[in-house]
Amino acid sequence: MLIRIDFNSDEAFYVQLRNQIIMGIALSEIRDGDNLPSVRELADTVGINMHTVNKAYTILKQEGYLKLDRRRGAVVSVDSDRARAIAELRSQLREAVARAVCRNVSEEEIAEVLKEVVEEFR
Repeated sequence: MLIRIDFNSDEAFYVQLRNQIIMGIALSEIRDGDNLPSVRELADTVGINMHTVNKAYTILKQEGYLKLDRRRGAVVSVDSDRARAIAELRSQLREAVARAVCRNVSEEEIAEVLKEVVEEFR
């Protein structure tokens, strides 16, 4: 999986890194049990600070996407707590839909966008 950081983005580097790793898992570019590069290796490859990579890995661990092991490093280990995943999805969708409604996006347009996004992962 190729990680690309947009140095001109307003989005924090650790958020970009976190999001790209989650996308890699969702698209099966990274699989359960795969080792991710070490913090130092990924920081050097991408051109960001080690603390930034460490922060992204820590957040991914807290969110249930990684296990951090001193011997094996960062290992993809997706928490399959379905109820937790649905609650998180509902919260995130609620915020996204609120922003769309504020910009006069219709219910039909929201549903169509959601359908398109889901199709990306099939």
